[in-house]
Amino acid sequence: MPAPLEEISAMVDVPMEVSVELDRKIMTIFDILSLETGSVIRLNRSAGENLDLLIGGAVTAYGEIVIIEDTMGVRITDFAGEE
Repeated sequence: MPAPLEEISAMVDVPMEVSVELDRKIMTIFDILSLETGSVIRLNRSAGENLDLLIGGAVTAYGEIVIIEDTMGVRITDFAGEE
């Protein structure tokens, strides 16, 4: 039986969009038009909570922000379970 990586070896070079999402918020057009420099948008997540890592638009993992020298990155802390 081939290893999992061998089974998908033909697809390993396919580019996929990877996004990191802090949170989502629904706002009215009035609220959006009222935004200006310095405005604060309240989110439902607390500081320190994991970010969502989306691959192809689906949440596949969770992570936390890390700083490496002068670059920001995301450290994967857990993978999303099958639903």
